[in-house]
Amino acid sequence: MIGANPAYRPTGAALAQRIRAAMEVILHIGAHRCATTSFQHYLRKNSNSLSRQGIGAWGPFRTRNGLFRGILPGPVAANGRDQHRRAIGRVRMNLGRSAALGLRWMVVSDENMLGSIRENLRFGELYSGAGERLARFHQAFGGQVTDIVLNIRAPNTYWASALAFSLTRGRDVPSSAALSRLSTSPRSWRDVVTDVACAMPGARLWVSPFERFAGRPEAQLAALTGGSLPLTHARDWLNAAPRLPELRGLPCGRRLPQGEGRWQPFSPAQQAEMQDSYADDLMWLTGGADGLARIIPDKTRKTAGMNPPETDLTRGRRYGDEERRMARAR
Repeated sequence: MIGANPAYRPTGAALAQRIRAAMEVILHIGAHRCATTSFQHYLRKNSNSLSRQGIGAWGPFRTRNGLFRGILPGPVAANGRDQHRRAIGRVRMNLGRSAALGLRWMVVSDENMLGSIRENLRFGELYSGAGERLARFHQAFGGQVTDIVLNIRAPNTYWASALAFSLTRGRDVPSSAALSRLSTSPRSWRDVVTDVACAMPGARLWVSPFERFAGRPEAQLAALTGGSLPLTHARDWLNAAPRLPELRGLPCGRRLPQGEGRWQPFSPAQQAEMQDSYADDLMWLTGGADGLARIIPDKTRKTAGMNPPETDLTRGRRYGDEERRMARAR
């Protein structure tokens, strides 16, 4: 009697190819202070309805609860096990299980893949280790990532939000020298985009400006997956930067200005310089970003008529550099 052959179960490269063919893997890598927590909240609260449309999601509740442990170097228990190899196997096994459920898209959202605010403030620049970190995630996912979403934000509001958040974590009010260092940092979002693209070859890189998609998680997700997505919890706003009244209640609050709105530590001249750098980055992205990335399309926004409004994406030199800088410094 001839025994039956066991069912063929692909492993390694064959498994990666099968998963990629069956399910698109989208890494939503942040950045911090760009409404990423609100986006993850939307995915979590709508998980059932999204899954019925073929969309699965892993957020920080899962990725930081052991799934990603060992991908990045760090202290581990001395138990003789290869934690990095185990992490790779864990990620690929979970991807295989998700693909077996019949999901068409898997959205993995965790801004800590990109880096941390603490490191940004320590080094005074945007995600200096992004390339090395994401190269490790590229290895862990085994080339199965089809798309990456990077959120960006105007540096003057990004750093202001990051500094306000850091005050609640025990940091002191930054000195004028520290603010000057941040406002004149030569590293811009263009450098972050380049690092991410080089670390994740073969994946499409989409850039999502905070100013366009903040507070609209369903529009950001619809641009990648299509379809009509639920609006439930789409306007919930989480983890916003504390306002001045709250910040003044901290031990360092006596050094903060009066007022009721957002804290803006940078001078008008510094803000104008940072906005100008951001406008250059947006123009580079709009022009094709040297083939590295594209701005994520907004499929829910109505198109303009014969006279579209001027924005930083279509800025020109009608009034000259000096007058443009003065207008932005107001």
